[in-house]
Amino acid sequence: MNFIELVDGRRIAYRQAGSGPPLVLLHGWSMSSVVFTEVIESLAADYNVLVPDLRGHGASEPAEGYGFADFADDLRCWFEALELQGASLLGWSLGGQVALQAYPGLRQQIDRLILVGSTPCFCATKDWPHGLPGGQVRAMARDLGHNYAKTMSDFFALQFAGEAVERQRYRRIVEFAVRAGRLPDPQVALAALATLRCGDLRPQLEKIDCPVLVMHGGLDRIVPPGAGLFLAEHLPRAQYHLMPEVGHAPFLSQLEETVSRWRQFLA
Repeated sequence: MNFIELVDGRRIAYRQAGSGPPLVLLHGWSMSSVVFTEVIESLAADYNVLVPDLRGHGASEPAEGYGFADFADDLRCWFEALELQGASLLGWSLGGQVALQAYPGLRQQIDRLILVGSTPCFCATKDWPHGLPGGQVRAMARDLGHNYAKTMSDFFALQFAGEAVERQRYRRIVEFAVRAGRLPDPQVALAALATLRCGDLRPQLEKIDCPVLVMHGGLDRIVPPGAGLFLAEHLPRAQYHLMPEVGHAPFLSQLEETVSRWRQFLA
């Protein structure tokens, strides 16, 4: 694990492996860089793979705010500290939203974006049908306060709902993607969940002028596939790749197929 210190004294943790063009991976809500363990191993032969922990997640230190702009500011400072240029940026779920928020400030350093299981709006509204019902998200916040560990476990399992993932493989995923890291403190998880519940990044989409690959699972129960299709239709230079039999985390349940598609896009 590596660390950089920001101007306010906080440390951002990140993993780094391989050599070649920089490829930055951003994890999702309540997760950490360990979720990309197998991806790092698959791509390190051809890329300089860099995987930060978002503030308050993994080994990165907490801070006051957990809005999209807060995460994006940390990412911008981290890019500058590492002097990254010509990077590809991949964001999964919340990580994709952070990527959308951060891109305008990093336009000169980022060549391509990959958005996996992501969305401009996590919650459904009157003019946005491609999100979770607000009541479901509020119930999740309540459950986090009552039984944090079980709620987190149930949420992780939901990422694979409907998929044919063998029990042994699921246990392996849990071992490296969850237990090898650490869950965020409950207050961090709740603050970031509040950002997901209220955030709307649709106005950002017209600002994304680089090539974008939008990848989505057809069985995704956390971010409905319609959200990914909306991204692909409203990002100026996007292409859409739907994996019909996959849920919210294709790089965990279908590693080889997922990484192969990423390589095609990055070539």
